[in-house]
Formats: sequence, C-alpha cells, structure tokens
Amino acid sequence: MSAHDHSHSHGSQDLTASRSRLAVALGLTVLVLVAEVVTALITNSLALLADAGHMLTDVAGLLMALTAAHLATRPATDQRTWGLRRAEVIGAALQAGMLGVVGLSVGVRAVLDLFDPPDVAGGGMLVMGVVGLVANVVSLLVLAGGRGTSLNMRAAFLEVTSDALGSVGVIVAAVVVWTTGWEQADAVASLAIAALIVPRALVLLRSAGRVLMEESPDGLDVALDHVEAVHDLHVTQVASGLPVLTAHVAVRDECLRDGHASEILHALQECVAEHFPVRIEHSTFQIESTRHREHEHLCA
Repeated sequence: MSAHDHSHSHGSQDLTASRSRLAVALGLTVLVLVAEVVTALITNSLALLADAGHMLTDVAGLLMALTAAHLATRPATDQRTWGLRRAEVIGAALQAGMLGVVGLSVGVRAVLDLFDPPDVAGGGMLVMGVVGLVANVVSLLVLAGGRGTSLNMRAAFLEVTSDALGSVGVIVAAVVVWTTGWEQADAVASLAIAALIVPRALVLLRSAGRVLMEESPDGLDVALDHVEAVHDLHVTQVASGLPVLTAHVAVRDECLRDGHASEILHALQECVAEHFPVRIEHSTFQIESTRHREHEHLCA
C-alpha cells in the first residue's frame, strides 16, 4: 500500500484562500507600481522612488508568495512525503531578504541626499502618495484575514505594510516640501521608512530560518513524563503550523510483555496533540525496551 493512501489536508483550505488574497494584492500592487514610477521620474522624488522600489519588491515578493502558495497545495507523493509545503517558508525567506536589502539601499541613498537634496515637486508627490496609500490599504484589508496562516502570508502582509508606511512617508514629505520648501524632508521620510522596515524584515527572516533549520516550534517543551527514557527526540516544522515530532521511547520490559505499550503509545500521542502550546498532530514514536538502545548504533 502506498505511504500516501491516507489523506491529510494540512490546511489546504487556508492555502487556497491565501492564493486568492495574494492574487488580488498582486494585481493592485502592479497597477500602483507603474503609476508611481512614472510620477517619481516626473517629480524627482527619492521618497516616491523609494516607495516605488518597495512596490517593485512587493511585486516580486507577492509573485513569489503566490507561487509558493500554489506549490504548497500540491499533494504529497512517495518522493515528497510532505508535498511542497516548505515552499511557503522559502518564499517568506526570499521576501524578507529582498525587503531588507531594499530598505538598506534606500537608507544609504537617503543619507547621501540629506547633504545634497535633489529638486522635488511636492504636488506630484502628494497626489501619488495618496493613490498609493489607498491601494495599499485595500491590499492590507484583503491580506489581513490570512496573515496568521503561514510565514508566506505574514511576509506578504509585511511587504504591503512597508508600502503603506512608504506612502504615508511620501505624503508627509510632500506636504513639508510643498509648504516649506525644505527638500531634505524627502530624505528624512525615506530614512524613517527604512528604519521601520529593515528590523521587521530581519525578524521574519529569522523566523523562516528557524523553520528551514528545523528548530523546535516556539513554546514547545519536549520533555515527556511516565517513561523510562527518551532519546533520538526530534521536533521540527515542515511548514507554518505543521510541527512534527519523532522519538524513541524506552519502557519497562513488562510493559512490552503485557501489552501496556499500546496504552503508553496512545498516551504519548494524546499528550503531544493536546497538552502542548503547539498542537502536534503528526508524531512518530518507537516503543522499545530500555536495553535496546545499545544495539541501535552497531557497526556494519
């Protein structure tokens, strides 16, 4: 019998809903990006161009997120026993890395422009900043309902949030330039955007890295009671919301003889599924005698 004759949805409904949300956000972002680049070139605004840079990152990031969300819905096979669920974590890591690089680049350019600010057309900045903010708010509302379902959606939400903050910065800078003529306001707004976005991108990148390095999920105590010993214990995450636990559990010889081992197995699986802050629905335990461990690593 195939290892995959049984079926597990693994949140397939959430993944399908995520694809729809991402597709809508991507369409809106592409439209605003085109308009913003044209306006930035006309007005000579770094803040607007920085926001367009975030938009370009968003288009690439949301496209990766949409691709990852699609791949994550692919069914498991004998070669890929978890399907392609990890694609969403890889997509999140790529998005976070791109966002961090763009934020640092904008920050460096903004510092330079503080000392040699270009001429900025405040009126054009203001109009495009408002248009961008409206589109970003709509995208955020679309993505908000799914941002907790996966790292991929969390990264996409951060991408669009960064653009919303960028649009706010553009609007503030445009008003200051238009009313006071202080053109450094454009660079100051860009620095503020970078300062807000880069740390969040690094936090998200760290979260994705923890999953890719197969660290234990947050809030999980892997200690187990009521057994003689536990070894070769591994707790990892295949993808967001999909923790997996495997362990060798040593029990007394009489438990193996009288059939009590099956009750211990049931108790262990119930424990990891119900009694931890992180629910583990996929666990594999090898029940063995306390004397068995010395035979597990015999030389060939």
